[in-house]
Amino acid sequence: QLQLVESGGGLVQPGGSLRLSCAASRFTLEHYAIGWFRQAPGKEREGVSCIWGSGGGSTNYADSVKGRFTISRDSAKNTVYLEMNRLKPEDTAVYYCAARAYTPKTTIATIWDGPWDYWGQGTQVTVSS
Repeated sequence: QLQLVESGGGLVQPGGSLRLSCAASRFTLEHYAIGWFRQAPGKEREGVSCIWGSGGGSTNYADSVKGRFTISRDSAKNTVYLEMNRLKPEDTAVYYCAARAYTPKTTIATIWDGPWDYWGQGTQVTVSS
């Protein structure tokens, strides 16, 4: 069973930074697309960023986080990171990482379609003064 474990959440002031980690076990990250999702109270879950493909990989970001968040992958550590800068109160949510299979035909237009088969337990991010 593929496993994903998130860490790095916490309380941060507006304008601050956090780095979330998504550590994978029992599979090789590069063989899957890894996405970060978030869900705030009373809101639907939304895709934040994802990375897929070999080498440096292809990436995609939600408009709400472009220019502030950066997704990256450390293959040696089998871990994906989400660097979050200039955080805003509206970034407050539980953040999840998830994995899905992809093919050479997978593009930015289809990467979010899923299915996202494997999920971590989530980590809370709270942006507040």
